[in-house]
Amino acid sequence: MEINRALVAAGHRSLVMSVGGRQVTQLQAEGGTHLQRDVRTKSLWTLRQVWPIRNLLASGEIDIVHARSRMPAWVVWLALVCLPRKTRPRFVTTVHGPNSVNRYSAVMTYGERVIAVSQYMESYIRQHYAVDPARIRTIPRGVDPSEFPYGLRPDPTWRERMLVEFPQVSGKKLLALPGRITRLKGHAHFIEMMKSLVAEGEPVHGVLIGDIQAERADYGDELRQHIRAAGLDAHMTLTGHRSDLREWLAVSDLVYTLSSVEAFGRTTAESLALGRPTIGFRVGGTAEVLGTIYPEGLVEAGDVDGLVATTRRFLRAAPPVPPDQPFTLQRMTDATLAVYQELVDSPR
Repeated sequence: MEINRALVAAGHRSLVMSVGGRQVTQLQAEGGTHLQRDVRTKSLWTLRQVWPIRNLLASGEIDIVHARSRMPAWVVWLALVCLPRKTRPRFVTTVHGPNSVNRYSAVMTYGERVIAVSQYMESYIRQHYAVDPARIRTIPRGVDPSEFPYGLRPDPTWRERMLVEFPQVSGKKLLALPGRITRLKGHAHFIEMMKSLVAEGEPVHGVLIGDIQAERADYGDELRQHIRAAGLDAHMTLTGHRSDLREWLAVSDLVYTLSSVEAFGRTTAESLALGRPTIGFRVGGTAEVLGTIYPEGLVEAGDVDGLVATTRRFLRAAPPVPPDQPFTLQRMTDATLAVYQELVDSPR
């Protein structure tokens, strides 16, 4: 979505191919063209898209193809190799996360330029794949400071609506763990931390902000059972999918990033951009973002006692978050479009 906006603003034509979803309308309203094709499903049947995409890429109207996940990358790469090298579009890939190391994942390193979303991911690529370092470009993800302004205070009407929907959080210190509801996000550590804090009499309420997708319904049930077994039904809330994540982050007393694997840590950067004290495990991209902006919030991975101690200390007097945000959206989009221009201008 962000690169689409940047391309359109710079006067380019932006085409986004996906299976569709809730953001298609916004993409089109912002000047992009959506091509609805299932290039997502991990199946040999998806390869039937190779020839239609090959015909699209042979039209001469496309300069750059940028793949961001494995199945789309395979479909596009197979389409590209069917075209003459001298005339086919240039190929860019972005490695968004540390996928399992195998031949299927290796396609993410086939780009003429391979973008890593953090220094951690650059190291991961170099460690596991034989990629010429000259092809790698490290471009950290970014946050728009106008969308996540430092010191934001949500509109009082938003807070009133939130308290009507979730009256159980009223009068409590709000501890938020945002992110998709998956095992990787560290919910078990958060629940154990909450159990200790509640037992100590801390006036806290924990919120897990994120969508429980249909294919992860069993994990959602398991999570609720864990909360119930810990005696935290009255002290924790699962909000489900929210379009107002920014406001939730802004009203949270503390925000957490407890993933066991984190390529960059986007919500970490967003909460820090808002000026919210943020606590996270010293893992991957989280360590990179917190270490750069707010090292006081780092805790060793899996250390629940460290989480409890840091939370207790921050509830008394959290160190202020510096207002300068090095991970900006403008830097990300400028650097990405510069990669495109570099390829267009360079010999094949």
